[in-house]
Amino acid sequence: MMNVKPLERYLLHDVLKQVSRSFYLTLAVLPGCVAKQVGLAYLFARAADTIADAGRLDRNIRATLLRQLKLQFVQESCNREDIKVIQAVTAAQQGHPGERALLEHLDRCFQVYEDLAPDDQVEIRRVLPILISGMEMDLEHFPGESQIELAAFSSLDELDLYTYRIAGCVGEFWTNIMYAHLPRIRGNWDREAKIRTGIRFGKGLQLTNILKDLSTDLRRGRCYIPSEMLAQAGLEPRDLLETRTMADFSPILHTLVRTALAHLDQGWLYTLSIPRRNVRLRLACMWPILIALKTLHLLTTCDNILDPARTLKISRGEVYRIIATSTLSGGAASIGTAYWGHLRKAVG
Repeated sequence: MMNVKPLERYLLHDVLKQVSRSFYLTLAVLPGCVAKQVGLAYLFARAADTIADAGRLDRNIRATLLRQLKLQFVQESCNREDIKVIQAVTAAQQGHPGERALLEHLDRCFQVYEDLAPDDQVEIRRVLPILISGMEMDLEHFPGESQIELAAFSSLDELDLYTYRIAGCVGEFWTNIMYAHLPRIRGNWDREAKIRTGIRFGKGLQLTNILKDLSTDLRRGRCYIPSEMLAQAGLEPRDLLETRTMADFSPILHTLVRTALAHLDQGWLYTLSIPRRNVRLRLACMWPILIALKTLHLLTTCDNILDPARTLKISRGEVYRIIATSTLSGGAASIGTAYWGHLRKAVG
């Protein structure tokens, strides 16, 4: 078996880069003392998400595999046989080479996990069951794989719970890991207050993704827009499959964009509360917020986000411009806030 150090490099560089180029850039800029913990948690979460979305597998099998994976973080020690079963059932089903490689090396991810300090293991054991429970919500609430079986969340509370489980809980994990390993953070942060802000940071990013992927998700049978909101506008989930519905849907979209912005405003405060000397950590927080703002701008300027032909993904060049602009500023609060304000105003 590969030694832990070369294995870490392979998993956290080669494999992670294959499954997420954007997160790979974030991981690359993080301080070295926290990069392994954050990167490993991401790989576990991505593996769970890959299992949940493995459309070639019956959804009952996927639900069982997710429960087995979640158990590895709930019970006292990992069950190697369960992990091998998860790999055997899922890896060969993946068409994406990066996702297949991740599942093929899931047992080795656990090898690296078991080499972490006990306190870091505790933080990963806290966050992964919550993340996986969010993916279980997808399987429970959305019974089909196409628009024929379209279903919707019922309420804003349900949507808020989902955004917490899928991303808000990551803000709590992130805060605890940074607080544990970065002395300057401990000297400047009220951890409990920052956890609350970090949760909203994550919710804002997830809600932005939900709005960006709306037309695609609808055709996968998933309407994350609560039926109670649609009903107030005289709409049903199936109406969102028709582009002519955009005029009636527009007020709902703007309400949810404002909610996402309110969360991201808290995320920006979170970012600026990071001491300037922790510039790498500040940049790692700046980038996803600025990218989310650019995405919200695309949403609010698109004439019809219900049209699946519309492209709502910012270009790789735009991502690199955001990274370059913020990096050249050294994460300075004044320059960063001016850029944030410019983007924020453009959204509305």
